[in-house]
Formats: sequence, C-alpha cells, structure tokens
Amino acid sequence: MLTPDEVILRLLLGTLLGGIIGFERQTHGRPAGFRTQLLVCVACVLLMIISEDYYSQRAAETYIRLDPTRIAAGAMTGIGFLGAGVILKTGLSVQGLTTA
Repeated sequence: MLTPDEVILRLLLGTLLGGIIGFERQTHGRPAGFRTQLLVCVACVLLMIISEDYYSQRAAETYIRLDPTRIAAGAMTGIGFLGAGVILKTGLSVQGLTTA
C-alpha cells in the first residue's frame, strides 16, 4: 500500500516532468503544449496510483486473477486518441503528424 508521501512524490514528479515536456513544446510552437502534457502526465500518474493501490489491496483477498496493467493500457489508448486529435489537414498541408 502506498503512503501519502509516496503518492505526493509521484504526483509532483509527474507534474514536473509533464511541465518540462510541455514547456519545451510550447516554446517551439508545437501542438499539444504545456497544459496538454501536464494534464496527460498527471492523469496517467493518478491512474497508475489507483491501479497499484487497488491491486495491492485486492490481490491477497481473492482468488480472482487481477491484471493491474489494464488501466495502463486504457491510458495509452486515451493518449492515442489525443494524438489523433492533434493531426490537422488543410488542403494538401498536414500538421501535427509527428506529434501523434
């Protein structure tokens, strides 16, 4: 089980890393900048904290096989949808393809 200090540390690290990546993208004028990267990183950290905590509590109680990586797979699918939304096509010009 995670302690509150571990949860706060993970959230702060996710916020810091997402902010750094987002700031770099924002300063170079690329799509999916600071806010997007920050929100995606914090959401993924929260999903993994919830997954790990839920799995650690339920694993010893039941004989049901639980798979904590399903939440991570769902997060990756959501990030894929965000990437697809960044691609813009105007006439013959396509922008944001390398972001996705």
